[in-house]
Parts: sequence; structure tokens; C-alpha cells
Amino acid sequence: MFSACDKQEPTTNEPPVETIIDTIRFASFNVSMFGSSEGDIVNKLGSPTAHTNFIRVGAIIQNVRPDVLVLMELDYDANGDALRLFQQELLETTYGDDEVIKYDYAYQIVSNTGQISQVDLDGNGSVSLPNDAFGFGNFPGQYASAILSRYPLDMDNMQSFKNFLWKDMPDAAVPVNSDGSNYYSDEAWNVFRLSSKNHVDIPIKLSEDKIVHALISHPTPPVFDGTEDRNGKRNHDEIRLWKDYISNASYLNSDQGKSGGLTNNDSFIVFGDLNADPLDGDSFDGAINQLLNDSRVHQAVANGNLIPRSLGGEEHNKQSGDVGDPANDTSFFGLRIDYVLPSADLDPIASGVFWPSENDELSILTANEAASDHLLVWVDIKVEM
Repeated sequence: MFSACDKQEPTTNEPPVETIIDTIRFASFNVSMFGSSEGDIVNKLGSPTAHTNFIRVGAIIQNVRPDVLVLMELDYDANGDALRLFQQELLETTYGDDEVIKYDYAYQIVSNTGQISQVDLDGNGSVSLPNDAFGFGNFPGQYASAILSRYPLDMDNMQSFKNFLWKDMPDAAVPVNSDGSNYYSDEAWNVFRLSSKNHVDIPIKLSEDKIVHALISHPTPPVFDGTEDRNGKRNHDEIRLWKDYISNASYLNSDQGKSGGLTNNDSFIVFGDLNADPLDGDSFDGAINQLLNDSRVHQAVANGNLIPRSLGGEEHNKQSGDVGDPANDTSFFGLRIDYVLPSADLDPIASGVFWPSENDELSILTANEAASDHLLVWVDIKVEM
């Protein structure tokens, strides 16, 4: 018989499981590469050296080297030529000292812009582009978005809300005239889509066990309207869609037929030019604060010591009457409107806005809107693989 002290634990020859920690850089960049007509950007990308701003966009990306990059305002085309040429001519070719950068996974996002509604949305008595499109645009796909990634995109489980109707959002911020009547006619309101471009959730497979949902959108600017504030209210509710999505709101129905949104166990990152600043600008009813103050969003990046910032913004971008810190601005017009917002369960360790100081030799890439009127925003996240 054995006494208690004679008992031995079973042995194994299997090596201990090694935990791998990686740092992944996520970025968003409004590249302002929209054309005046369909095919314009594809033609320009065919001869990029004639367009110095394009070359500088590529150089910025090669310098920052994001692992996952969301692009705003890159015109959509059905053949995918714009995104293919963007990679081939601007990222996989070098025009200076930076190394080429390649992405194994790429997806361009179809957009409501320039998609004619067949209804007189603006009430001027005729149906025509750009104002009677589901999203403002002179041709289909103008101002569209795309994603580039070193990690696989799970397109089988993508969810989009391109067709979601504004009227189906409970307690929507409905635009009204000064007499209290609805700004949009019943005919217009019954077909009016909430998303001015698109809202998409693309799961990214960082590893066998780790999925992060990329929530991508580009809400309409809260300007170019009247006292009814139709664009301001649409911007507000486009941002609210993501707030409700990360809260698993039951009213949401995706284009793919799925109800609700993310669960509390899902990790996510909100990307995009959201056209809303928390302190300055023309936003309706604190639009971006719906997300920034949500407990599901990582507060260090949203409101704390990891808000992306730059020396260039601090030096040059103080606007008369501004309340916000210009170092946090992501645009040359003095607003923090471009975002990379990770969920609270993720582990961000660094962030920034690519806007070098005027004494930095890289300032040639951004000075005086040399590449775009927006700046690239990035966040580094530690991930257990």
C-alpha cells in the first residue's frame, strides 16, 4: 500500500503550450482619392507619377506600415481595378527610401453613393444625381471604402447595413421643418437608407482562436443642409448604428438577414472617417460621444492617454474658437474625425496620427495637404495569438 506521500503526479513528455504575444497595428486613412467621373481614379492610378499626392499617400502607408488598413474615399469600381492599382502602384512599388508593403487580403466595399433612388429625395421636382442617390455621389461608388489586411478576412460572415432604412431605427433623429412637419416626404422616407456609404462588419482572423470585428463606415458630414439639420441628424444616427450594434440591439437586421449585433464576448475595432468631433464642429447632439463614452469602447483610446495625436497638429492646427486639443486633430480643417476605436477587452499600447513636425524630413508627405486633407490614424494592439 502507498501512503499519501508516496503518490506521484502523472508525467508527460508534451512540451508546455507557448503563449505568443504579437503587436498588431490597425489604421484608418481617408486618402481623398475620389474622381470627378466614373473611372477617373483608375485612369490616374495607371500613371501615378503624374499625381504627386498619390505617391505621398503610398509613402505614408509604407512608412507607418499598418497590418490592417481601412481606406476612405477610394472610388469603388466593379472590376476592383482601383484597389488593385492602389496596391500595385503605390504600396508594392517604392518611389523613395521606404520598403514596399504587401497585403494578402483586400476587399473593396460597395457604397450607396451615386446609387440613384428613383425617388425625389430632395423635393426639387425631379430625380437626378447627386442629391437623389441613397448617398450623395455623382456616380456609383464615389467616396467608397476598402480594407487591406495581412490577416484573413472572414467574408463568409461579413454583415452589412447598406440597405437598412433610417425609418427602422427606433427613436431616429428625424429631420423636421420649422413648422414641425417632416422634412422628407412619405415617399422619400419610406425608401431612405440610413447609411450614406455603407456600414460593414468584417471579421478578421488574427489567429485560430482570435477574431476581431472590423466595423467600417463613413457617415455623411453634418453640414451642407439647412435648419432641419438633415445631414447632422443622419450623421448622428449613422454613428448610433454602431453604438447599437456593439450593444446587440435587436432591431438591427443586416443585408445578409442576421438580426442583432455583437455579443459581449466579441472583440471589435471601429474604423473610419466618422465626420464628428467630440468638442468642435457642427455635429448634432454630441454624435461621436455616443461611441467615445460607451463602456464597450476602450476608454484610453477614446478619451484618455492613448488618444491618437501628432506634433504636426499641435504646431499648425489651432483654429479660432476651438475647444479641442489640436494635437488630436486628424484633418487639416481642425477636427478630430478619423478613428480607430478598439473594444474595451483589447490591449492597446500605442497610437498616433501621422502628421510630422515641420522640422521632420517626413513633413514633406503631409505639409499643406500634400497627400490628403486627412491624416492617417493608427493604434497598436497587443494580441495573444
